[in-house]
Amino acid sequence: MNEILFLGIFIVLIAGCLTLDLGVFNKNSHIVSVKESLIFTVIWIGLALGFFFFLRFYGHLIHGIDSFETLQAINIKHGHNLSFSATTDFAEQLQMYRNQMSLEFITGYVIEYAMSIDNIFVILLIFTSFGVKEKYYHRVLFWGILGAIVMRFLFIFVLSGLIHQFEWILAVFGIILLYTAIKMFVKRNEQEEVDTKNHRVVKFVSKHFAVCDDFREEHFFVKENGKRMITPLFLVLIVIEFSDIIFAVDSVPAIFSVTKDQYLVFFSNIFAIIGLRSLFFLLSNMVQYFRFLKPGLSVLLAFIGIKMLLAVFGIAEISTGLSLIIIVSILVICILLSVIFPHKNKEFVK
Repeated sequence: MNEILFLGIFIVLIAGCLTLDLGVFNKNSHIVSVKESLIFTVIWIGLALGFFFFLRFYGHLIHGIDSFETLQAINIKHGHNLSFSATTDFAEQLQMYRNQMSLEFITGYVIEYAMSIDNIFVILLIFTSFGVKEKYYHRVLFWGILGAIVMRFLFIFVLSGLIHQFEWILAVFGIILLYTAIKMFVKRNEQEEVDTKNHRVVKFVSKHFAVCDDFREEHFFVKENGKRMITPLFLVLIVIEFSDIIFAVDSVPAIFSVTKDQYLVFFSNIFAIIGLRSLFFLLSNMVQYFRFLKPGLSVLLAFIGIKMLLAVFGIAEISTGLSLIIIVSILVICILLSVIFPHKNKEFVK
């Protein structure tokens, strides 16, 4: 009951923040400046860090832990692997659990946020391929994020149920992450393209719904000759949602390698997703300069896949703290290498 109540409060608060964002701060369509995107990026990261400290001091409230028996049951259920000494009192044991919980959350958040940077490449490519005006980017991303939250909720809790019933599924996802890592590394220098006419989503929607030929400002739907039609802007929104589903197949299992607590997986996902929009506007003109980003993310995915397989087969258990250090180190190194060794081909960074 505590978990459902807390989840409901969390969703209401996030919905309130997003409503305030669109209804007050971004009521009119406009080109988001670097300054504005930086401010909102700092705000969303600040909220995530605030939630980290909430978990550090009050995380036990989520699962309603009020006794050693409840703590032990949650510890086993979510695979925190904490060893409690018989001489340690309940208050100290509870703090150990909260420390581990907050560490798992921030590690999952960093993983999802890092993976979101690669997603920015895809989103920007979709916008430019469909010829969307920059002032409409924010509107599409806002509704795209709302859709992503709903899809992540369903995906995370269904996947969590499967993992608790069939733990071998983690091995399958470990193999998928390794495959994705290898594929990303091999194709790191290939220029991605979006075929706006032959894209599977475009063809499906065009076959089953009426789509008008051109954009109608910021509108997703229009009515012509008494017939309701989809605009190309809504078509772009659907393509982005479809891309996010594919993206989630890699990113969500990656967080399950850190924690089996579906609530922590959901919270870390949501904080990263709502920060994606401001991060997009902050980095959209700079992502092409991070030449070592894709190789770095492929190494990150490979590490997570190997960590998952080692744990499933009982070979070794890499602690959450060490995982966080390795993940952050990979990201810092690939960013530093991109700065020190920029791409020499000027055409590549236009």
